[in-house]
Amino acid sequence: MKTKQKREDKVQMITLGCSKNLVDSENIISQLQANDFEVTHEAPESNANVVVINTCGFIDLAKEESVNTILEYADLKSKGEIEKLYVTGCLSERYKNNLEEDIPEVDAFFGTMELPALLAKFNADYKHELIGERSITTPLHYAYLKISEGCNRTCSFCAIPLMRGKHVSRSIESLVKEARHLATQGVKELILIAQELTYYGLDLYKMRALNELLTALCQIDGIEWIRLHYAYPSKFPREVFDVMAVQPKICNYLDIPLQHANDAVLQRMRRQITQKEQIELIEYARAKVPNIAIRTTMLVGFPGESEEEFEDLVNFIQKMRFERLGVFQYSHEEDTTAHDMEDDISPELKAERANKVMEVQRQISGQKNEAKIGETFKVLIDRKEGEFFIGRSEFDSPEVDNEVLISAKDHYLRIGDFAWVEIEHTEEFDLYGKLVEDK
Repeated sequence: MKTKQKREDKVQMITLGCSKNLVDSENIISQLQANDFEVTHEAPESNANVVVINTCGFIDLAKEESVNTILEYADLKSKGEIEKLYVTGCLSERYKNNLEEDIPEVDAFFGTMELPALLAKFNADYKHELIGERSITTPLHYAYLKISEGCNRTCSFCAIPLMRGKHVSRSIESLVKEARHLATQGVKELILIAQELTYYGLDLYKMRALNELLTALCQIDGIEWIRLHYAYPSKFPREVFDVMAVQPKICNYLDIPLQHANDAVLQRMRRQITQKEQIELIEYARAKVPNIAIRTTMLVGFPGESEEEFEDLVNFIQKMRFERLGVFQYSHEEDTTAHDMEDDISPELKAERANKVMEVQRQISGQKNEAKIGETFKVLIDRKEGEFFIGRSEFDSPEVDNEVLISAKDHYLRIGDFAWVEIEHTEEFDLYGKLVEDK
């Protein structure tokens, strides 16, 4: 009987940036593995002779990290420690010509939609039959499900459409097929991601179809949690809250980046929404799903942001008391509309404003966590770290949100299992609890 032989080249995949990039890397890995390559993902000790770096080009810090990583592996290639170096992803899409000139050690650069061309460098075939059957690099009990690519929004600060193109939805059938495959691998939590989640379906079905997609995903055996990330607030399809309220598999959680709250800043950002409309949307969500956890992201230091406009943002955060909140400092991006404006907020003031926002949120989070003492939550166990098993409730997404810590001395839990946990005490961003055996 003939057996397959692994290729001589061994490949190390490096992923930078967001979860959408991670899904792209997982697809690259799956394609290479199907072509009989041995592939590792960010293995601390790798004997790979070929490295593929999937880059991020979102903001200055991300671009700097990507360039530094490329330079690090270019140096290894110069020393003869690796033989081939390929670069793909957003930074490569946006700055390919500059990068080719500045870092000639890289064998080839590829854009975000050039997977077949990348595979051709390995003399590997693009396996169409693998669509929807990617390997995952996350812990086996959760996975990201990218429901669309690109974005049709025209936010003045954002370069993503330059790197990812226009919005393209995947069909409900293809997403259900992929989700079923993930469930057979042991995935219990699906985290739906896109550049713009609520635009889903407009290109394919001529209507916003996130509600229909969620209903279909809820029918899949093995999937117990479905989480929503990156929803644009303008023209939000409010029927999503109806299905969230009645479908137990959909986490009472919504990641909805608002970016700002002052009307003048929102207008300069081209966000197509006002503070009043944002408040109405959040209040509607909380009325329809009373225990919903809303995560948002704010952007400080946008051109022209006055002290009064910034204080309006702070007051808004204090009033709305978001369950989860992150903050970015404005990055002046070429070829965006905002790049024509003067980047007139100093780096020091941007940092000061970001720190103030997070201090306000730290207090809000601490108070909301303290109110959970004595309550019991269903927790998905992500990992064991030191003396604790660490998990998350339905109100928390991996890596960015609160975690629930359970003593490993007092309890034994399995990674990837659900457990009922009573909260005993809390910190600003973490909760500590004990296992409830008879729930």
